[in-house]
This record gives sequence, C-alpha cells and structure tokens, in this order.
Amino acid sequence: MNKRIRIAALAAALGFAAGAAYAQQTVNMPIVIELSGAGAVSGTNFRDGAVLAIDEINARGASSGARSAPPQSDTQSNPGVSRAQVQKAIDGNPYVILGPVFSGSVKVNMILAQQAEVPQFTGAEAADITQMGNAYIFRTSFGQQMSMPKIANYIRDSLKAKTVAVVWVNNDFARRARHLHEGDGGAQHQGGGRHLDRVGPGRLRRRRREGQRRERRCDLRLHERRGERPVPARSAQAGRQQAAHRRDDAARAEGDRAGGRCGQRRERHVGLTVDAPVAAVLAFREKFFKRFNYLPDHNGIKGYTAVYAIKHATEKIGKFDRKLLAKTMHGLTIKPEQEPGILMEATWDDKGDIDRISFLAEVIDGKQKVTQILPKLGK
Repeated sequence: MNKRIRIAALAAALGFAAGAAYAQQTVNMPIVIELSGAGAVSGTNFRDGAVLAIDEINARGASSGARSAPPQSDTQSNPGVSRAQVQKAIDGNPYVILGPVFSGSVKVNMILAQQAEVPQFTGAEAADITQMGNAYIFRTSFGQQMSMPKIANYIRDSLKAKTVAVVWVNNDFARRARHLHEGDGGAQHQGGGRHLDRVGPGRLRRRRREGQRRERRCDLRLHERRGERPVPARSAQAGRQQAAHRRDDAARAEGDRAGGRCGQRRERHVGLTVDAPVAAVLAFREKFFKRFNYLPDHNGIKGYTAVYAIKHATEKIGKFDRKLLAKTMHGLTIKPEQEPGILMEATWDDKGDIDRISFLAEVIDGKQKVTQILPKLGK
C-alpha cells in the first residue's frame, strides 16, 4: 500500500496529532514480557529487539520526527502475573500483543488474547502452544515440533547414524522433545535409534552406569538441553548487565553431535543466533549493540522480526484489522527482499508455527562458530 504506516505504541490512546503534513496513524502494540525474575535476560532482549524495530519504522514514517515508546508490562516471570498483564493490555484495545517468552506464561494468558481476537506474537517454544486450536498465536522462534525434525533429518541425511543415544532431562520440555524425536516428530525422519533415559531425577545408579556403557557403543549422542539456564535478575538493568557478559545462548542449545565414538566432537543445533553467517543478521547485531550497548541473544531477533512481520502483513492487507492480520499470517511467507527487517525468509503455517533456516554450531576456544546451515523444513 502507498500510505505510510507509523507503528507507534501509545499506552493510553489510539489517536495522535503531530502537526504533520499528513495524518499519522498510530496503533497500540503493548509488550508483555519478562523484565524481572528468572526470565529477565530473555525478556529484556526480546523487548529491546522490538523497540529497535518500532523506532526504525517510526523514523521512516514520521515527518515530524516524533517518537513513541511501546507500553511495557513486566510479567515478573510469573504465569499468574502475565495473565493479569495481558488482560490489562487487552483492556487498552491493542492491535497486537508482543510476548511473553516463557512457555508457562503463554499457556495461561494466550486464551485471553484468543477470546479478544487479538494476535499475539511470542518467543515461547513449547510444542503444545500452537496445537491448542488458537488462531491468534504466532511464534517468532521454532517450537519443538520444528527443531526436532530438523535434527532428525540431519542425523539421517548427513551423519547416517544407525544407533542414537538420547540423553534427556526429566522435565516437561525435555520429555516432549524426546517424544517428538522418537515418534511423530522425529522417528520417521531419522529411522529409529537407541534411546536412553539417564539423567532424570530418582534414577538408580545401576541404570545410570548401564546407560553410560550403552552410550559409549552408540554412533551418536543426542543431548537435549533447552537454551541456557535462566539467570535471576532483580531489574531490567540487571538483566542487561548479565546479558552483556554472557555467551550467546546457542552455546547451550539443544542437540550434541558426536563424530565416530560418542564425545569426540560436539555441535549444537541453534534455531537463531546473532553469530549466523547472514549479512542481515550481523547488521542487526551491530545496530542492536550500538543502540543498547550490549550484544543481543536470539531473543533480540525474535522481538525485532515480530514487529517487521506485523508491519509486512499490515501493509499487505492495507489496514489495521486484527482478524484479517491473523488470517493473513497463516500461510504467509516473507522474504528479505520484500521486507529487509525479517532478516531471513520465514513462513508461518496454519497453526502459527514459523519455519526458516537454522544452524549447527560449535564452541571453539570459548567462541561460537556456525558450521552449517540447515534448510527450512518446507524445502
């Protein structure tokens, strides 16, 4: 569409008079995110990525140079608080809601956005979030049902492993990932394998020793570890300080690869990383650092690309219509040549899951190095 779209987030109004030569349209786009508690690092990165994108769009669309900051609500990394904050955001008649990142919070608050028919863009990764029939939920990162088949395809096509030892932590996230690898999300891709439960709490030492001996005889060891361990933060400022000093989240991402006998070499499957050998991603990394004075992790990319996906879909439909936005997002593919802010080609399916390239990486001398790019599942 030809008219300029100014995506400015205002806390209490949907109208704005700037004295410009043309009427500037504004839209309420609140960020409900983890700014304190265990998720502060992830939430702060997501928030800052979204703010960076909003400011870029504002700067291009505003003739007066006026800028607005998006309203931000802190979930305190608490599902109950997140639900209350989403309800508060809905009461302000938003166009979309950005966040949260934690799956537990999204599971309890997304029903509110669904009932209000407000599209919600989240960085959460639990598989069942997009399997509940919610037409208004959209991911900006892989769910488990996307990442595990990618790993399985790689095992089948590149490593050609015959036996696979799966070492998994006995929690909700890892149990679901193991199920996806063994069954509906993975076995048909990698052709089966030897699966070991060795890490779960309360396991007998004898079983652990037996599992270790069996691991040593495998072709490949697949170790499920979700992202990095959350670091508590008392404030958003503390979250930024922690983020500035830590390694990229991909250093502890899901999936270890062993060449030959298990343990000789390790590669991690990384859905998103600012170390990706993609020019647009590296440029984003530099812009983010220049603006916020710390290097982002993958959550920064999630927030940034969410805003640009919303911008592109809104321009495609030509108006601010929440129902039509959600309908348009399903089945939508956005390419960087169409919308540079999307960074990498991305496709959303009928459930709101995202598909795009991902990466294998190794940590060498304390630094992450991307060793291979894995294609989209849909290709």
